[in-house]
Amino acid sequence: MRIAVTIFLTDETITPVRLARELEARGFAGLYLPEHTHIPVERTTPYPVGGDLPREYGRTLDPFVALGQAAAVTERLGLGTGITLVAQHDPIDLAKQTATLDHLSGGRFTLGVGFGWNVEEAADHGVAWRTRRELGRDRMALMRALWTEEPTAYEGEFGSVRASSAYPKPVQKPRGPVVGPRTLVGGAAGPKLFAHIAEYADGWLPIGGRGLTESLPVLRGVWADAGRDPAALQVVPYAVFPSAGKLAHYAELGIEEVVVQLPPAGEAEVLGVLDGYAEYL
Repeated sequence: MRIAVTIFLTDETITPVRLARELEARGFAGLYLPEHTHIPVERTTPYPVGGDLPREYGRTLDPFVALGQAAAVTERLGLGTGITLVAQHDPIDLAKQTATLDHLSGGRFTLGVGFGWNVEEAADHGVAWRTRRELGRDRMALMRALWTEEPTAYEGEFGSVRASSAYPKPVQKPRGPVVGPRTLVGGAAGPKLFAHIAEYADGWLPIGGRGLTESLPVLRGVWADAGRDPAALQVVPYAVFPSAGKLAHYAELGIEEVVVQLPPAGEAEVLGVLDGYAEYL
């Protein structure tokens, strides 16, 4: 099983360069970074896991810039977002950022996409909360048009783009309906999420990895009904605090990659946790 990591990298933590070098040297499979552009101080949206919102949420580095640094000092380490808040981006700009990072890293990029939890953050980006999932779906379709080899126009409910010359292209070739880098959709199990995964992604990025015994058969059914290759579905439990039993359970479910959680801390603490995780490699 491949073991990747995720961490809230901030202006107060270990740097992307130092962490990426250590991960590759130790044999970890990848580095996934979350995204928050800002956290409005005056907000009514509760922190999803309860209690006060941790300090790191308002100090998070831009994941594409940080991953660009990581790409420059590694050769094999996978690079990913966990997750990119697609609805909060201009899709033409995001398509360029994504394709550039994938190209420069030699196809090592995974675009983890999601729909967010912070209503006020999204509102500052002009996102209407009730339509954010359909907006994200629309923006993914527009980006796929720009990633297609031949100039392709797109006219959607929320945006459009003319047939355009748009290079570089992502390294991976189209597979089924998916165009672009490896794409995983994050979020809680449910019919709408599973429909999105089957429509435009390579798989699911379930936060915490709970309830997979019950939800995986449902997702596999939706995937099959959409005409997707059963062997192509990728499920990557995300932000997991690992144990031998938990990883064995994932292996029994056919899962081949897990993303484990690192603390948003300085170099000494982060490297100490990596030492502890080494037993799972």
